[in-house]
Order: sequence, then C-alpha cells, then structure tokens
Amino acid sequence: MKIAIDAGHGWTTPGKRTPDGMKEFEFNRQTALILQELLPADVLFVHDENRDVSLSERVQKANAAGADLYISIHANAFGTGWTSPHGIETYIHSSRPAKALAIAKMVQHELVLATGRRDRGVKTADFYVLRKTKMPAILIEAGFMTNQAEANLLKTNAYRQTCAKAIAAAIQKTCL
Repeated sequence: MKIAIDAGHGWTTPGKRTPDGMKEFEFNRQTALILQELLPADVLFVHDENRDVSLSERVQKANAAGADLYISIHANAFGTGWTSPHGIETYIHSSRPAKALAIAKMVQHELVLATGRRDRGVKTADFYVLRKTKMPAILIEAGFMTNQAEANLLKTNAYRQTCAKAIAAAIQKTCL
C-alpha cells in the first residue's frame, strides 16, 4: 500500500502559527515524520522541507504516484489571538467513497481516545486536497493553535508522537 502524507502548509506560509509564534508546519512536519516510521507501508511525502508546495503540486504528486490513501496533517485555528475553540476534527470531501468516511471515523476515534481532546467529529469540506485527489483522502486538524492549552500540547514531542501513533493505529485497522 502506498500512502501520501501531507504535512500541511510550509515554513513560510503566512498566518499559520500560534499567537506566541510556533509555526503550524513544525507540528505537521514532525508528526508526519513520526507517522512515516510507524506505518508498514510505502510512504510518499508530498510536502517539501525547503519550500512551500502548492496544493495542486501536492495533489499531482500523490495522483501521479498512484497513492492508495492521502493523509493531510494540520493544526486548527480560530482567529489570530488566543481563543476558546478546542478539539480534534477530521475532514473528507462529500463526493468521496465510503472508504474515506470509514478511515476518517477511525482516525477521529483513535485520536480522541489517545489524546483525550474534545471530539469535534468527522466533517465534510471542499478542501482542494480532498476534492482533487484520486484516492480516499482525509485532512486531520489535531488541535487548535489558537487555544493556549492545545497550542502548548502541539509544541511537545509527546503529543506529536501520540497523534502519529493514533493515526497509524487507525490506518492499520482500516487499510492494512
């Protein structure tokens, strides 16, 4: 099985950071690296360490490689200052097959179980990476960068490992 992993955004993506300065890509990238080590599958990174990669390029890379699953890892935000929304969400596109929904539900379940964070549910969205991929695709929001308690978690290696382990467990239960 070939799994495309997308550490959402990049080092220079404007506005994607906690109010105290942690860039979202720091969480996304580290979690993706840990996840790669945990998955007994052929993993393809569609992001780049050195530059921001466009959404279309990420999707084209996954589609061209014939990936069987697309996982986009993110941290959520509400506004630009410290706010109260918190929890984990997993997204799919409304046009996707039942397989994407089953994977998203299991990922959401495992993440909430492992982290103890609020379950904000599986949702549909018209995100480019969900709409344009040719394989089942999910987008994970693993906590809010704008919630101070969750931002503090997102900065820790322990939370990143917990998230990666939960995602890997869900993928193994639904796909491998």
